[in-house]
Order: sequence, then C-alpha cells, then structure tokens
Amino acid sequence: MLRLSIKEIIQKIKNEEPFEAVAQDYSFTIKIKKYVHYACGAVHDGHQFRRELWNNCLHTEYDRWFEEDPETKEMVKSHPIVIAGMDSRFEYDLNRAPDNAIYTDAWGKKLWREPLSDEMKAKSLEKHENFYEVVHALIHKLEELFGVCVVYDMHSYNWRRWDREVPTWNLGTSNVDAKRFGKEIESWRAVLEKMKLPNGIVSTSKINDTFQGNGHFLKYITTHFKNTLVLATEAKKIYCDELNQILFPEVVASIEETLRADLKNHAEAFYNAHKV
Repeated sequence: MLRLSIKEIIQKIKNEEPFEAVAQDYSFTIKIKKYVHYACGAVHDGHQFRRELWNNCLHTEYDRWFEEDPETKEMVKSHPIVIAGMDSRFEYDLNRAPDNAIYTDAWGKKLWREPLSDEMKAKSLEKHENFYEVVHALIHKLEELFGVCVVYDMHSYNWRRWDREVPTWNLGTSNVDAKRFGKEIESWRAVLEKMKLPNGIVSTSKINDTFQGNGHFLKYITTHFKNTLVLATEAKKIYCDELNQILFPEVVASIEETLRADLKNHAEAFYNAHKV
C-alpha cells in the first residue's frame, strides 16, 4: 500500500493505474485492483479520532464505536474497487453534507465540552472535501470507461434501539431512480435475503424500512452522475454484540464470503442490463 497525496491519487485514477493507497493524512483508503463497472464504499468504517479532540469530547470511545459501522470495509474487501473512511464520524461525517458534517450533539447527547474552534472544524472539513474530490474522480472515470456504474454503499445499524422487528438488511432507495433501476434494486434485496448466515441467524431484507437512503455519499454521486446507481445497504448489527463491544468474526467472514460472489454477479447483471 502506498501513502499518496490527493493529487497523486487523482492522477493515478486519471491514468487508469491500478493501485492501493492511504491518503497522506490517513483519513481514508482506496484500492483499485482493476477498473471495473462497480465500486464498494464504507464511509463509516473508520474509528480514528484526532488526539487534540479527545479531552474536549463528552462521548466515550465505546459511544463512538456504537454509532460507527465497524467491519463494513471487511465485508467487501475482496472486490476490485473499495474506498473507505478511516476517521470516526464523530470527527466529521462523510455521509453528511459539509455544512452539517461536524456534530454538535450526537444521538441526543452533547458532543463537545466547549464548541470547536473554526481552526478545528477546518482541519476536519478539509479531509471531507478531499475524500469527495477522489470520489468524484473515481466515478467520473468509471462512467467514462463503462458508461454506467453501480456503487455498493455499505453501512450497519443498531437494531437494539428499535422497539419492533427490523430486517437484517435494509436498502435505502428514496434518492435513486427506482423506476429506471427498480429491477436491480429488487434483485439486490433478494440476494441479501437469500444469504446463509451462521449461528442460526435468519437473513431478511426490506426496502426503506429502517432507513431511506438519505446519506450524502449516495446523494453526491447520484446528483453528479446520472448513470450510476448507488445501493445504500444497511446491515443490522447481527455481526457483533453492540452492547458489549464484541465482534463476531465468523459472521463477518460469512457475509464477506457470500458477497464475494453474489455482489460481483449482481454488478455483472446490472452492467449487462444498462450498458450502452
């Protein structure tokens, strides 16, 4: 893996070079093993939290972990193109627009002892901006090469805060062209529902049940690129004990193994249906 500046990463994408890199400031990673018509994203996978923010933060390390999406990069690690955040959403949220990417409170609890200075905010927002410069260059290149593209936008959610039965997988589609891509949305839902999971876990999947797909990552790509479908895919946190901060690696591995083949096959079917 290389450590590259944003300019260097974008130049490699423009040159269609395969590479794997971490951003120079260690805010995100990107892997392009091969240029293909699909990509995977895990914007909330990160857990890093700038040290100069520690003493000012009222939320514990566990509080942050609880609301992040651990292991979502791991679930799609085998695919040719993967971009993932390394920083915690508590520093800046890549799935929010820049004007509200920095929290003042989080899930009903005040976040900072003292309001962040403009300098502290600027450091975080620069990383947010850099990430989207790379996203823009990447999707532009994929549409240029293939005409169409599908992005698997991986997330997870805390099921214990719900007072009803919730699906193992939720697809948020309120901000994508469901008329144009309805067949692929439904086929992806069906893929997830058929997943075989260990420990007696039953896989269910629904569309717009717990979340509707209002994230900035999806909205940014959909707004700027008319031939790219973003599938906001939320996994219920059946792969960990969210109350005791214990990961279940066998469940993560099972998801990754299934998606290794099924995600690729879904992307192939999408391309065959929509290529020019």
